[in-house]
Amino acid sequence: MNPLPPLAGADAPAAEDIRAAALASLEDMKAENTVEIDLAGKTSLADTMIVTSGRSDRHVGAIAERVIKDLKDKGFGNARVEGLPACDWVLIDAGDVLIHVFRPEVRGFYNLEKMWGADRPQDRAS
Repeated sequence: MNPLPPLAGADAPAAEDIRAAALASLEDMKAENTVEIDLAGKTSLADTMIVTSGRSDRHVGAIAERVIKDLKDKGFGNARVEGLPACDWVLIDAGDVLIHVFRPEVRGFYNLEKMWGADRPQDRAS
């Protein structure tokens, strides 16, 4: 995947700004077990991966739509989105930040945190 091009007449937004906007949206929508994974030096896909959960497919869809809307409203352009119709797992590609929104059982099955070397919050607590 190629990163999103900068907005016309503007500088490319900083990954930190996109990350902060996405995290604020996730918090507002009561996303659960949010984990950030630093991808710098691990892949050229993005600098940060955010993995989070919604309580149901309806909650996952609402979270994803809010993140997409907030990123667009804050001038970060249109993010690429996969999985919104089913809402089991929605991937939002905002360039330097990838946001994965899962239903809990789907998140457990794919276990992206383990694949990318980050622990889930409940794993760290034990």
